[in-house]
Amino acid sequence: MSALSWLQRAVLCRSGCFPTVQSVRHGSKAVTRHRKAMHFERQKLMALTRYIPPKPAVPERCIVPKKKPFDEEKDSLLVKILSRQLKGVFQENKMIAVFQNCAIGCEDMLRLRHRLLKHNIHIKVFPNQIIKLTLADSPYNNLLPLFIGHTFLIVSQEVKAKEMLNVVRNTPQVQLLGACIENTLLSKQGVINCSRLPSASVLQGEVVSSLTLMTSQTCALLQRNPMHLVCLLQQYVKQQSDPAVQTEDKSQTLAS
Repeated sequence: MSALSWLQRAVLCRSGCFPTVQSVRHGSKAVTRHRKAMHFERQKLMALTRYIPPKPAVPERCIVPKKKPFDEEKDSLLVKILSRQLKGVFQENKMIAVFQNCAIGCEDMLRLRHRLLKHNIHIKVFPNQIIKLTLADSPYNNLLPLFIGHTFLIVSQEVKAKEMLNVVRNTPQVQLLGACIENTLLSKQGVINCSRLPSASVLQGEVVSSLTLMTSQTCALLQRNPMHLVCLLQQYVKQQSDPAVQTEDKSQTLAS
C-alpha cells in the first residue's frame, strides 16, 4: 500500500480516526540520480593519458648504505693492527705492485699465490680504507689513486719485476695498475720497461769490464813513450858495441 499523503494524515488526525494498516518505508532513500557510465573511447583515452610518476634510476636501497652495528673500541684496535702490518710491508719490501682484482676465482688466486711463492713473491690484501688512512701522511701518498675497487698488493724483498710479469701473464683476471720499486713510483709501462733491464750481476760485470778496459788503455798509453825510449837506447848500445854495425852505418851515411 502506498503511503498516505500529508493532507489525508492531517484530516485523520483532526477527526481522531487512524487507519488500521499503515505502510512504513524501511531502508535507504530512493536513488533519483545514477552516474552515467563513461564512454568506452573516453575510458581508453583516460587510461592512455594517465600520469605515471618516473621511477628513480638507482633504487633507494642501493644509495643509502646499511648501518652495521660495530664496537668502536674493537674497530679501532683492528685498524691499528692492520695499519702496522701495512707499514711493515712498505718498509721491508723493495718491490710493491698494485693489481686490480677482476673477479678472479678462489682456485685461480690460490694457483697464482703458489706460482709467485716459487720466486719468493707474496700477495698481501688490505682494505682500501686502511690503505688510504695509512698512506695519507706517508711518502707513498701518490699511490692512493690506484686503490679503487677490489685491489691487492704483490710484494717482494728483491726487485723481481720480470718474474712477476711472467707469472701474472697467464692470469687475465688481474691487471697491473702501478708499482713502487726501490722508492720510485712507476706506471704499468714503467714496470714493463724495468722488467726488460738486465739483472744486477750482468750490469756489474759490464761496469767492471768497462773500467778494466779503460785502465788497460791508460796503462798502455802511459807505457808507450818509455818503451819507445828503451828500444832506442837498446839499439844505440848495440850499435856502439858492434863495430860491423858501425861500419855499415857509416857506409849508409856516405852513400846518402
